[in-house]
Amino acid sequence: MLKSKMNILAGIGFSLFLLFFYLSCDIKGGNEEEENSVENESNSVFRYGICVDSLDVNHFAIERGDLLSSILSGLGFNSNYSEQIARKIEPYYSASKLQIGNPYVTITSQDSLPDIKYLVFEKNRTDFVVVDLNDEEIIAYESSKPITLKREYAEGTITSSLWNTLVDAGAPVLLALKLSDIFAWQIDFFDVKDGDNFRLIYDAAYINDTTFVDIASIEGAVFTHQGKKFKAIPFEQDSIREYFDEKGNSLRKAFLKSPLDFYRISSKFSNARFHPILKRYRPHHGVDYAAPAGTPVKTIGDGLVVEKAFQRNGAGNYIKVKHNATYTTTYMHLSGFAKNIEKGSRVKQGDIIGYVGSTGLSTGPHLDFRVHKNNQPINPLTMEAPPSLPIKEEMRDSFILVQNRVLSELDSMRQVRQYYVSVSDSVHQDIENTSLM
Repeated sequence: MLKSKMNILAGIGFSLFLLFFYLSCDIKGGNEEEENSVENESNSVFRYGICVDSLDVNHFAIERGDLLSSILSGLGFNSNYSEQIARKIEPYYSASKLQIGNPYVTITSQDSLPDIKYLVFEKNRTDFVVVDLNDEEIIAYESSKPITLKREYAEGTITSSLWNTLVDAGAPVLLALKLSDIFAWQIDFFDVKDGDNFRLIYDAAYINDTTFVDIASIEGAVFTHQGKKFKAIPFEQDSIREYFDEKGNSLRKAFLKSPLDFYRISSKFSNARFHPILKRYRPHHGVDYAAPAGTPVKTIGDGLVVEKAFQRNGAGNYIKVKHNATYTTTYMHLSGFAKNIEKGSRVKQGDIIGYVGSTGLSTGPHLDFRVHKNNQPINPLTMEAPPSLPIKEEMRDSFILVQNRVLSELDSMRQVRQYYVSVSDSVHQDIENTSLM
């Protein structure tokens, strides 16, 4: 009886072994088939998310005078079919927004008489619209080129301007605008001095790992201005990412330092300024920023538009923004107003609300910018604005960890850069010595 049971168990064991062997072979075969499929797919060529192994890709660019209708006609589509294509594209890329130089592509069959299978219109360097013409029904959709981020490092000592220093360092000049945004309240970037220096780490966005697109974010910076160090540590608090100094105070103030990015101060706050048109002395309770007509004007803080009007013999086109119970700002002599800006509109700090002009009582394009505190005019150049909220106590330990990591990364990337610079200098010296022999 025992022997019989043993035989049964042995039979069951052998059956299970055969089943396991069969399944393992099947799984292995499946994996091999899947691996071959992946390998075949990886060998395929894709453009704009389309496999073009058996298709031709033809590149064009929008030229002066081109319209969507003329482009489609030039590609051989009749007026009825062109109109259908235009209707499909319109929700994603309006025909009125075609820009000279923007690429467009036809993807065609490799026949003696090529047939257009897809149309692609590039909206910018990353985004595009695909028109699928393979079926009876035309299909259009938006897509984007895959973007990769690379952590990069830059440093420099200013001898002429921040812009030139970045160029000399081989870094993207866009960093100048990013830094001026981050340190807008700490540093007057129109007053940087020789010897001021900076170092920063940032994430750069690339297409195909090679074509630079944009600065995705600055991940840490130290800017030394007139001997004083200013640090910028990115940290997320209450789902908002901001930059803080080493003590945990926000670098963002309630107001921007200026409503313009680029300007020249042509007239300062005064109780007795000689008016160039009226030819007499009178108070000028604002700051005049000379700038080219059409320069965007930004609100310096969050608020409510309480006035949007025109004053013929004074402010011209102007906007008044109430920020809170204490502060109100006014922007005068505008050439025009930004879209969707109306009395009662809510605006955020940095929103474009209008454009520099010379309307009203004005001798040339400029912005007359005024600030009132408790209904009394104050000098915009000397006012002190309260900072945003600092790091909360319950978040302080987390902030310190982030700060230590950022500063450590800045130091380590600086050491790596210095090493490669020294190696490069050594190689160049060896080459020079060899050439002299």
